[in-house]
Amino acid sequence: MHTVDRNTVRHVRHHRIMDAWPLRHLVLRTPRLELRPDDDAALLELVEVARDGVHDPSEMPFNVPWTDDLGDGRGLLQHFWGQRAKFSSADWVIPFVVRYEGKAIGVQDIGARDFSVLREVGTGSWLGKRFQGNGFGTEMRVAVLQFAFDHLGADVARSAAWLGNHASNRVSAKLGYVHDGTLRIAPRGERLEHVRLRLDAADFVRPEWNVTVEGLAECVQLITS
Repeated sequence: MHTVDRNTVRHVRHHRIMDAWPLRHLVLRTPRLELRPDDDAALLELVEVARDGVHDPSEMPFNVPWTDDLGDGRGLLQHFWGQRAKFSSADWVIPFVVRYEGKAIGVQDIGARDFSVLREVGTGSWLGKRFQGNGFGTEMRVAVLQFAFDHLGADVARSAAWLGNHASNRVSAKLGYVHDGTLRIAPRGERLEHVRLRLDAADFVRPEWNVTVEGLAECVQLITS
């Protein structure tokens, strides 16, 4: 009669779980930042970052006014859990938790629908208020743009920003985005104008550094097929 080592069983089970969600292997690195897809431990850190402030409370730069009522943070966690639950090759979002010196400072997401046909991605982001003004917003957006154009084969990246979000609009302008129309939203019941932005791969204004990408081979089929 053969006996099975329990440590071996645990290792096999762990390996199968990791294979079931290969995005866990994905890492983007820039000169100062590390970006990894969200996990539950990181989300708890993000709740604390958001509670410390993301923007001037008198303004609302987001389509959904999620910063108005963080409460115990459950709503923020459920938002990220929902994105994971709906993930498919036809409609996906990867929220990268951005870390500086090992600490979570915000989120940079990238997503697409029907990527294999359209070759387009969209991006969005937020930074804790105390980390703003250090160039992190530019660096983390460059990371996912290089990831999209150079590693996934995207042709176009799209974004949008409230007209009053001057920091975001400055980042877009210096990276080569052009205006692509406007849209109206009312996150707090009052109409706001947002600018739609488009960046073609050939117009991307690149920095002198290149993002380092690890773990893409394990998950590329989830994203591009």
